[in-house]
Amino acid sequence: MRSRRAGSPLPGARVMRRRMKLRNFAPVAVIACCALALRAAEAPQVIPLWANGAPGTEARRHEPEQARDWWVKNIHNPSVTVFLPPKEKANGCAVVVCPGGGFHELVFDAEGRQAAAFLNTIGVTVFALKYRLPNEEHSPYTMDDVRRDAYRAMRLVRSRAGEFHVDPKRVGMLGFSAGGAVVMLVAFEPGNGDPKAVDPIDRLNGRPDFPMMVYPGGNPPRKITADAPPAFLICANDDEYGCDKVTIELLQKFRAAKVPVEAHLIAEGKHAFNMGDRSSFAAIKGWPQRMADWMADRGLLHSVPATAP
Repeated sequence: MRSRRAGSPLPGARVMRRRMKLRNFAPVAVIACCALALRAAEAPQVIPLWANGAPGTEARRHEPEQARDWWVKNIHNPSVTVFLPPKEKANGCAVVVCPGGGFHELVFDAEGRQAAAFLNTIGVTVFALKYRLPNEEHSPYTMDDVRRDAYRAMRLVRSRAGEFHVDPKRVGMLGFSAGGAVVMLVAFEPGNGDPKAVDPIDRLNGRPDFPMMVYPGGNPPRKITADAPPAFLICANDDEYGCDKVTIELLQKFRAAKVPVEAHLIAEGKHAFNMGDRSSFAAIKGWPQRMADWMADRGLLHSVPATAP
């Protein structure tokens, strides 16, 4: 009979050790699986503006976006990314957020996700818009395409108001820099849909109920009419891209039309201060609360029953 090596485990002991390892591994595996499932559950929903791609460029809808650090580009399938507030805070108000980036990229992290994170804390449901970029190299798109994307985003949100528990009469639009120009493309026209449109989404109104513009770029409309929605404006007085002048011109035109407007011209802060977290200036750091105060004063944050679009 062959003797076993001194100190070597018996066959039964080896089995027990394997079982102990499996028991110790099991909770870790369960926790890891739960964490992955939780992350998947928390991942924001992305909704293409058109199910089959943007009209005229449907064939490009499967081309992947390019993203690095703070920017996203190569957008051929425009979409909204949905950021939901905590259920106990949700108040039925919704905002379509338009990041800036000079129409050659989107500052989607700082002016999309971070803006959504703040708005979620005050109960607002956010739809961050990825619109097409006319200034990107070799882009086939024009500002008319951007306007179509913005109108479609507004109409899409209203069409799914019941699904996301938002009030279709409290859907605003927040734009940063070039995103402010996007807001201006749709905020000052009636925005009426086509009642004969085959797609029922296109029958809905596409004008925001309240525009909010942060260091807005672009060209203000020649005139703002008395039926324009109330607005919130903010910019630094030392904006190096001239967005302070755009802000002041918008303010003057809102006042001439006797449309309610709140404007903040902060002494220092330059351009692209985003949500204020990177600035050393207290006024810049605190600007999102000024927006929240304005929204509260306008009655936009009060929970009221949603109505059909």
